[in-house]
Amino acid sequence: MNPSVESQRGAVEESPGAAETRPGQLPSPPPLVTRWLGRLAFADALAQQEEFVRQKHANPDLPDALWLLEHDPVYTIGRTLDRSSLRGASHLPHPLFPINRGGQATWHGPGQLVGYFLLDLRRHGQDLHRYLRWIEALLIELLGTYDLAAWTHPPLTGVWIGQRKIASIGVGVRHWITMHGFALNVSGNLAGFDAITPCGITDVVMTSVEKETGQTLPLETVAAKLAHQAKARLADLPGSAPGSRADFGASAKPSSASGKGDTPALDRDAPPEQLD
Repeated sequence: MNPSVESQRGAVEESPGAAETRPGQLPSPPPLVTRWLGRLAFADALAQQEEFVRQKHANPDLPDALWLLEHDPVYTIGRTLDRSSLRGASHLPHPLFPINRGGQATWHGPGQLVGYFLLDLRRHGQDLHRYLRWIEALLIELLGTYDLAAWTHPPLTGVWIGQRKIASIGVGVRHWITMHGFALNVSGNLAGFDAITPCGITDVVMTSVEKETGQTLPLETVAAKLAHQAKARLADLPGSAPGSRADFGASAKPSSASGKGDTPALDRDAPPEQLD
């Protein structure tokens, strides 16, 4: 079947069935709805995520969602007292948004594929770290279709090509419903990263699919592949052993990079044992 992304008003496709229900876990995940939103202002995307989470909390039967899009140039930073990755912030050439995700500063802009997962983790193993590893493995599998050997660099979160970072991940969780997600550099000018210390990692080199392959790929085409893979791999989340890694393509490679990297953030209504 050819991969496809539904438009914002498009049809809903069902993902593969769920695994056995664990204690305290809701049964039978609803279908995953994937939507291509095109270019969307960051403030609008954030407001829409927050509204979706409110609706999903009120009605757990709402389907899980993956929104795929790109932003006008913008900087974001997660919940952290250490804002050194902004290098002072007053010099930034684009707007800055502090948001409820983990991690340090990053840049979003044209040519970067942003994916917002809106999943009820009570239906998907209720394991935040497993969820982060699942996103990494999904991106590694996607990059493999472009003949790129991508890796993870524990204990950092994100995806790398050698020592060059190609994708950043930062998530938030409210009522066990996820927000935010990943940013994959596909093409375009990455100069926006030069004004910050990306993800708080000193001397990190950011790269893109275009830089690594020499190909300029339509963002919507890459989004279509990712949407297809996310639906196929969603069943890897439920019932997974705590602390295990998604194993459908993730590779790990030791890294000499320094810094804290991307981290999850949890709201106060998350279980106390999982608060940062």
